[in-house]
Amino acid sequence: MAKKENILRITDTTLRDGHQSLWATRMRTDDMLKIIDTIDNVGYYSLEAWGGATFDVCLRYLYEDPWERLKLIKSKVKNTPLQMLMRGQNIVGYKNYPDDLVERFVKIACKNGIDIFRVFDALNDSRNLETAIKAIKKTGAHAQGTLSYTISPVHTIKKYVEDAKAQYDLGIDSLCIKDMAGLLSPVMAKELVSALKKELKIPIQVHCHSTSGMAFSAYFEAVKAGAGAIDCAVSSLAGFSSQPPVETMIAMFNETEYKTNLDIEAIRKVNQYYTQLSPKRCKGRSFEPIVDSEILSHQIPGGMISNFRSQLEQQDSIEKLPEALEEVVKVRKDLGYPPLVTPTSQIVGTQAVMNVLTGERYKMVPQEVKNYVKGMYGRPPSPIDPKIIKKILGKEKPLDHRPADDIKPILPKATKGISNPKLVKNEEDILSYCLFPEVAMEFFKWRETPETDRLETPAEIECKEIEKLHSTGKDDEEIRKPLLNNEDYDGINEIIDKAAKMQLNEIIIKKGDFNLALKSSNGSNSDISSSVSNYQTEEFSFKQGKKEQKTDRVSVKEKDIKKNTETIDAVMSGTFYRSPAVDKPPFAVEGSVVKQGDKICILEAMKLFNEIESPFKCKIIKFLIDDGDKVTKGQPIMTIEKI
Repeated sequence: MAKKENILRITDTTLRDGHQSLWATRMRTDDMLKIIDTIDNVGYYSLEAWGGATFDVCLRYLYEDPWERLKLIKSKVKNTPLQMLMRGQNIVGYKNYPDDLVERFVKIACKNGIDIFRVFDALNDSRNLETAIKAIKKTGAHAQGTLSYTISPVHTIKKYVEDAKAQYDLGIDSLCIKDMAGLLSPVMAKELVSALKKELKIPIQVHCHSTSGMAFSAYFEAVKAGAGAIDCAVSSLAGFSSQPPVETMIAMFNETEYKTNLDIEAIRKVNQYYTQLSPKRCKGRSFEPIVDSEILSHQIPGGMISNFRSQLEQQDSIEKLPEALEEVVKVRKDLGYPPLVTPTSQIVGTQAVMNVLTGERYKMVPQEVKNYVKGMYGRPPSPIDPKIIKKILGKEKPLDHRPADDIKPILPKATKGISNPKLVKNEEDILSYCLFPEVAMEFFKWRETPETDRLETPAEIECKEIEKLHSTGKDDEEIRKPLLNNEDYDGINEIIDKAAKMQLNEIIIKKGDFNLALKSSNGSNSDISSSVSNYQTEEFSFKQGKKEQKTDRVSVKEKDIKKNTETIDAVMSGTFYRSPAVDKPPFAVEGSVVKQGDKICILEAMKLFNEIESPFKCKIIKFLIDDGDKVTKGQPIMTIEKI
């Protein structure tokens, strides 16, 4: 009797999560189009080619239109459904957006070529998936729900099944177990898939990262338990923080009753293509470990440890990295064990670093952490200790309803504040602007510049600098250190430190509390902790090309500090900004009188984009540094006269 044969479906992640995990999302559209015909003929169940971090990076670093990328891919792919990763109410951003933007985004994404929407919420809060799933179903596309997988005392099989049922009730067509950090063990894979198959009559797919080394066996047990599809990448873009290689999984399952029926020769061609391209896109991968067993403790996904290293190096505190990783575990517990995936990974990680640097837990609390505790990101998996809530929120009370219910529609007035409406060409541009106002506007301006007059894009500058340093024969660690302090990046020099593996675009420039020191020229000091308003723009614009050589403005302006004049000094290294964000009112200027709580400047430090408030009524005498200048710890920012 012939052995029963089952078809195992494989989603290829090479064009999205593969390069996001290993190339810092630096794959160009042209890199895809040159091999897309071959990829389309492999026989994959679907191609994950859009969404996640790729949207942001296209605009911010590559200066490409993500919508145009989708259209071009769809024009070439005739045999394989296109799939995207959507962050529920966050869409492809880092905060909850209004329902009208979610609905319109889904409609236009489907129109331009997306067949399958994998939609997830970092907290597995189904309320944050309602609008997206409803919109997907309305278009007729495939709505794949998602369980963000993690390990904690509250994340039990029972809890995951409950969360899955809530999504099932919303009408999902299939369900994906999203193991973003490589934490899914083979035993848990078998038990979880078995439990889900028993309760849900929809297909189950499994998405694992190879970071811990367990993904291969987890896939094997999950499929045997009833999962019908798995995610893989070609081997040149697989392994470590990416997915398992498709070639290996084919070989493993070919000895079982599960067959993939994929074109091996086509896969070889694709792999050879990206093997040759890899040195041009990712110069630093050679220093990555094959397996990171520490992830089983701190659970930090992808290349987020590189972000920790970058933050601590900038504050001359790299020796505190082990302490910061330990603090992540504690902060995650304090915040109700959120799965560490965008945006909660950034929220937990940044707070942990702040706690370590200040030497006092929650002395400095970013606004995003306050918003999280307030419930603006959704319901934590486990209730937060009331003492922690009070410490972070004071007298404020957490929400008791769906966060997006408080967000007003954005589309009716979306382009009202754009100074040059001609920069916006179509509806896709409007959506890009709503998601990333400053980043999109920077791209629109660049797009309108004649090609002969365009400055290099950040990605082009990045590649040249890496190529230049590699030509010296230095090893990867030697290369990364000088790049970290490269002045040519003018606010984005941290990019290179993460270029090999960091999901750069998923690192939000957050806003939060920032401590300032009030210092008199007579030598007396007093600490001031300034409160920060809810500043909603996630990005800041940077300059392209070489940084203009300047005289040392700070030393020139030291003469402006008169005797007995008070100054406000920075207690951390960072970047000073006087310029307001897009569509925001002007900040204080020299000579103006400000009341307590008025906005006086922006200070970006530790990836926090802080809107600084005046601690009391005073007159601003003079700014001692210029917009975009770097500041060091203890450096005077402005002179003031207290009123």
